[in-house]
Amino acid sequence: MSKILVTGATGHLGKATVDFLLQKGIAAGQISALARDESKAADLKTKGINVITGNYEDYASLVAAFKGVDKLLFVSANDVANRTVQQESVVKAAKEAGVKHVIYTSFERKNETETSPIAIVAEAQLKTEKWLKESGLTYTILKNNLYMDFIPVFIGDKVLETGVVYLPAGEGKAGFTLRNDMAEAAANILVTPGHEGKIYDITNVETYTYDDIASAIAGITGKAIKYVSPTVEEYISTLTGAGVPAEYSGMFAGFALAQAEGEFDFVGNDLEQLLGRKPTTLKDFLKTIYKSN
Repeated sequence: MSKILVTGATGHLGKATVDFLLQKGIAAGQISALARDESKAADLKTKGINVITGNYEDYASLVAAFKGVDKLLFVSANDVANRTVQQESVVKAAKEAGVKHVIYTSFERKNETETSPIAIVAEAQLKTEKWLKESGLTYTILKNNLYMDFIPVFIGDKVLETGVVYLPAGEGKAGFTLRNDMAEAAANILVTPGHEGKIYDITNVETYTYDDIASAIAGITGKAIKYVSPTVEEYISTLTGAGVPAEYSGMFAGFALAQAEGEFDFVGNDLEQLLGRKPTTLKDFLKTIYKSN
């Protein structure tokens, strides 16, 4: 029996992947979950999952957790400031522990230089891919596009009140992809052979602009919604005036600018093939968020 370990298992992507593994008939006893805080993994324990306490900053805990693991789903860390060091530790620990196959959640991109508006976010991902390729470990890299789930976060919760989608993303397109679809694809990779050494573009079969998003919300709700793309300076000034902390307005602006520059303008059929169906469309997702009147 293959032993599977999922890191970041108390986060949305990790937890959803565990659920898909169970749905696909993998016995709970074959699945382990790495959790920084065991109290947040109570629901996993209830399902019979072996919860291991450990974190990316405790190298010894990683080596101990990874011992005997056949397939490791390595979910990238969310601590942007420290994750380069953290993720190097994960790769080294996987190597030391003898993990047979590492599946890593990276990101979709076009610009890998420091000129990218999201260079500070991208650094750890690019380095981790390099370390995996040089480690001698068997790996699969999932280049995940932007989470469709983040659209309501990017555009804010006042859209129906203001009638405006306000973001400096220009006419940029992105292959927004539902996080649950990504989780199901990861689970399918964990339970089937033939993915060794592969790099998959985990993106949608069509791309969307924020004008498309505004039009879709208008169609669903019956409200007049328009898209406005301000300058980055205007955008940050507006968010600052609304009390949004500088680190968040800066991050949102960076992702919007990256979209304006076409960083996430990817379509592909890797995800469709991994799922055995079409990925969730923008309109179907938005229908779950914005109910019609």
